[in-house]
Amino acid sequence: MAARYPPSRPPIRPDRVRSTQGGFAFVPNRFLHGGFFASLNHAERALYLFLVLAADRHGLSFYRHDRICSTLEITLDEYLLVRDSLIAKDLVAFDGARFQVLSLPPTPIVQPRRPLLTQQDLEDDDPATIRQLLVRELGVRR
Repeated sequence: MAARYPPSRPPIRPDRVRSTQGGFAFVPNRFLHGGFFASLNHAERALYLFLVLAADRHGLSFYRHDRICSTLEITLDEYLLVRDSLIAKDLVAFDGARFQVLSLPPTPIVQPRRPLLTQQDLEDDDPATIRQLLVRELGVRR
């Protein structure tokens, strides 16, 4: 049976149209159009996508932190921050041994940014200050 496409929107490669075979993974369009994608930073998006791809049809995956860190090329500290952020944003649940990718909440949960009050806050979280420190210490300029 030939697939039917609107005359103005045929696929670029009709021989390569995706279908679900053997595995199950999906990201709802609302993830992008509802603002969830924009509400996540790069590391959060990477872990979320990894968990979506690793999950079964119930959203469950059993990957351990060491394998996730290795695959995503992140440190344990980064993993813990990102994991906890996805939990706080109500996108995943974690019981200590397994993850569940959850159905999307009604709207993205955006964590308010804390004000940078001290020099240490600036050195930890302000990109301009971090760049200045690197230039000063390494003598590198772009």
